[in-house]
Amino acid sequence: MQENEVLYERPAHYIPRIAAVHDLCGYGKCSLGVAIPVLSAAGCDVCPVPTGLFSSHTAFPGWYMHDTTAILPDYLKAWSGIGVELDAIYSGFLGDTAQVDIIGGLYTDYPKALRVVDPVMADHGKVYPTYTPELCAAMGRLAAKADILTPNLTEASILLGIEWPGEDITDAKAEEMVRNLLALGAKNVILKGIHRAGENVVRNFVGSFDENGNLQLTQVQNDYLPYALHGTGDVYCSCVMAAVMAGKNCIEAADFAGKFVHAAIEISTKQPEFQARGVSFEPLLGQVSDLLK
Repeated sequence: MQENEVLYERPAHYIPRIAAVHDLCGYGKCSLGVAIPVLSAAGCDVCPVPTGLFSSHTAFPGWYMHDTTAILPDYLKAWSGIGVELDAIYSGFLGDTAQVDIIGGLYTDYPKALRVVDPVMADHGKVYPTYTPELCAAMGRLAAKADILTPNLTEASILLGIEWPGEDITDAKAEEMVRNLLALGAKNVILKGIHRAGENVVRNFVGSFDENGNLQLTQVQNDYLPYALHGTGDVYCSCVMAAVMAGKNCIEAADFAGKFVHAAIEISTKQPEFQARGVSFEPLLGQVSDLLK
């Protein structure tokens, strides 16, 4: 695959339809609460497939989760009964290993749909509390089928079955990880959110194999801000997907997403209790719509 290859050719005036397979969080902006507005701003018809219902994101104490696995087969069967067509399938947080098989069924039913997998499992060396080893392994099987895979360093380490290398990795280590993720089956990998001690940039590594099996790797940078806000990964991947559905290649999409998240963090810091409530992106949605110009 060429570095500048466009993954989605959007016909003029057409509104693409995306199945967004994520959880729905009542408070603390993330997952479907991010994917729906961002992708809608990119002129997409977003069809939610809720993998779980959360009272708030899991950084809050006393959160409640309802696992929706049992309803999903009938939910999606009803779609097929009315002839729903999909141009892309975008998955994030999963609540149960059976949900991987359910997404696999979507891949079978919609073989031409673009597959974007954000393997939402962990960050900063720690696995999220709802993820079991079995669910992490199942996520690996899904990641291997992705057209675009967008892990952070912790998630990439889990997918590769290696020890988390810490946040401060070299270009050579990032290249090794991207190469090995591609070898597992993903067609394009964006290894995101790498920040080295003492630097004021965040690095995202975009990689794919060309037709001869050679690695094509591009580093996309944006300025670093010293805040860890819940939901930035969901905003980032949703922006990648928005840009791709607007006809951008993976490098352009990663560049747009990094700049958007940086601007959203700046806005977030001006909000009350911003480090708990999540990333504030709403005033920037016009930038997503501008991708279509």
